[in-house]
Amino acid sequence: QVQLVESGGGLVQAGGSLRLLCAASGRTFSSYAMGWFRQAPGKEREFVASINWSGGSTYYGDSVKGRFTISRDHAKNTVYLQMSSLKPEDTGVYYCAKSTVRFTEPTSISSAFGSWGQGTQVTVSS
Repeated sequence: QVQLVESGGGLVQAGGSLRLLCAASGRTFSSYAMGWFRQAPGKEREFVASINWSGGSTYYGDSVKGRFTISRDHAKNTVYLQMSSLKPEDTGVYYCAKSTVRFTEPTSISSAFGSWGQGTQVTVSS
């Protein structure tokens, strides 16, 4: 069973930057698309970004396009989310997820992801 562990969250002022990391266990990490989702208090989970199995294709939610960058390092079994120009509305718990099917393209559909991390809190102050 794959394990996903997020880190890098914290408190940052509006306009600042953070980099989130998702460390994955398992030897087949490089075969799966990965994604980041977030959930703010009282709101539904929202798609943030995803990356295909090779790292050659990415997909972003409209609210973060141009400000966030997703990437992956197969040698380190890690997915990153570089967040810049942060806004208070970016506040929430950020979750890393691994797709259920190998060799797929990035998607915003949460049901396509079968493994989830425990989340890391990101708080952006105004």
